[in-house]
Amino acid sequence: MARGKAISVKIPTQRVITALETKLAEINSNYENQEANEAKFQKSWDKYKQELIAYATANISKAENFRTNFRSYNNTLNIDFDLIVSKDEMPVEPMRDFEQLSIYSYREMKEEIENAIRILKMTDEEVVNTSTYNAVARYL
Repeated sequence: MARGKAISVKIPTQRVITALETKLAEINSNYENQEANEAKFQKSWDKYKQELIAYATANISKAENFRTNFRSYNNTLNIDFDLIVSKDEMPVEPMRDFEQLSIYSYREMKEEIENAIRILKMTDEEVVNTSTYNAVARYL
């Protein structure tokens, strides 16, 4: 898409405020639930690892390219091998269905959204111009 032409849109101020307040509540909720979500993800990741181990040991007869490494300093043997498989045979890797926010990112986003809401509530303008909307659009 060409960036040469500017879009001029006027959006009702109250609609932008409402959208920002909704996004702020969503960010707060996601951050508060982040530990529980991460614990749930780790549980599914541990299950996935166990399924991978079970799959690899069940199919070890198909293994190719064996590599071994004995570490005498701690008496461990590392065995590496390759399995040629199709994607539909493999266990499904879990994916995070939530966004991880660091405390720094969370505080920065929260502060910027709160500041935008305060400023928009102080205006007497009924509509928000495009440049103002562009400043807060990344949060919506």
